[in-house]
Amino acid sequence: MKSSIKTIILILVMAGTAIGAMAQFSKPRRTYLEYIITTDHADRNYTTGEQARVNIEAYKGGVPVDGVTVYYSVGDEMMKPAATDSVTLRNGRAAIPVGTRTQPGFRTCNLHFTVYDKTVKDMVKVAYSPDRIKSYTVMPDDFDRFWQKTLKTAAKTDIAPEITPLPRYSTDSVEVSLVKLNVGPGGRHMYGYLTKPRDGRRHPVLFCPPGAGASKISPTTYYSERGFIYLNINIHDGCNPELDDAAYAGQKAKTEGYNRRGISSRETFYYRDVYAGCSRCIDFLCSLPEWDGSNVGVTGGSQGGALSIVTAALNPKVTFCSPFYPALCDLMGFLHHRAGGWPKYFEKQREEAGAEETLAYYDVVNFARRLKCPVFFSFGYNDETCSPTSTFAAYNEITAPKTLSVTPTSGHWRFTETNDESVEWMKKNVIR
Repeated sequence: MKSSIKTIILILVMAGTAIGAMAQFSKPRRTYLEYIITTDHADRNYTTGEQARVNIEAYKGGVPVDGVTVYYSVGDEMMKPAATDSVTLRNGRAAIPVGTRTQPGFRTCNLHFTVYDKTVKDMVKVAYSPDRIKSYTVMPDDFDRFWQKTLKTAAKTDIAPEITPLPRYSTDSVEVSLVKLNVGPGGRHMYGYLTKPRDGRRHPVLFCPPGAGASKISPTTYYSERGFIYLNINIHDGCNPELDDAAYAGQKAKTEGYNRRGISSRETFYYRDVYAGCSRCIDFLCSLPEWDGSNVGVTGGSQGGALSIVTAALNPKVTFCSPFYPALCDLMGFLHHRAGGWPKYFEKQREEAGAEETLAYYDVVNFARRLKCPVFFSFGYNDETCSPTSTFAAYNEITAPKTLSVTPTSGHWRFTETNDESVEWMKKNVIR
């Protein structure tokens, strides 16, 4: 009996020692250095002529940081800084003057400070009368005729879909297939992943064009699990995502510099076949027997956001549109010493002769002016790729019913919650 008691006591002591050791080296649940950046207007919106201020608070282990220097620069968005200076944290706090603008647009504050060899870098953008930002892009007189002709030519090509089921990506509730579409003259193909609910019912279709570049796309069941027939595609000819890495790299190499290819003429610009091809993807989706016959959506981010707006403007079958931080907006911005949209034509270099005239036919602003379906539009203020100045320039031109969801702290990305908000909005715009 005594032996048993001694054993139990020993076990308890050992357990206590182990727990103590674990506690001694337990991982922290928060970072030692924490900071908060706010502005004196919670939504980061000001009127032209109004002075803006950025407030910073910093803590180490929950104790306010004192005596640390915060270095900063301020200036108009994507332009050279107008001023550089520093402030000192007192009781963990400091204020940075951002200044103002006489014209609608954005200013940027970049800041950094160091505590215990840890350097913090961050950026804040504030808006001045963003609802009054106007595009510098002019609508060509024959804009509609040009695109009607382009779409008519593209429609002469048999889309000839090839659909290959991919069981390894499929689930009990969603079927995934590889799709090959003949979308233009000369045998131009687009590849994508088609996902469909396995419930035997008819559903809305949702088209998702890609972001910039030519990286492999991946299938997702997210939207089909929420009741949509979903197609995400790669816009570049021959970029089959099911190729092995070596073969795909060879196809990807052919796309180098595509966003400036043929820019000297509206007839030869690379995006001409891309825009028309996206419209043909809608035609394909509407040919599926599982389509409900009424609802057609488009969504995407960055270049995909731009192509969502373009597709909705070009194809009257589209009934709702949900772009995120769209590229290719207000492409003349840098020519007027204001932030323009990706791919930032005219920012650091001259473009080919004729580029200015060509881009007027491809600027998303001009397609935004043609939208007729409801739009859910979302972006963040801290975007350094697709400037909020350029995205506001497009949004402000939309006369169709529109919903704006701005998340000021986000950059060239979106929160999961914002994506969910978009899906809920799309569901509400589905005609039953």
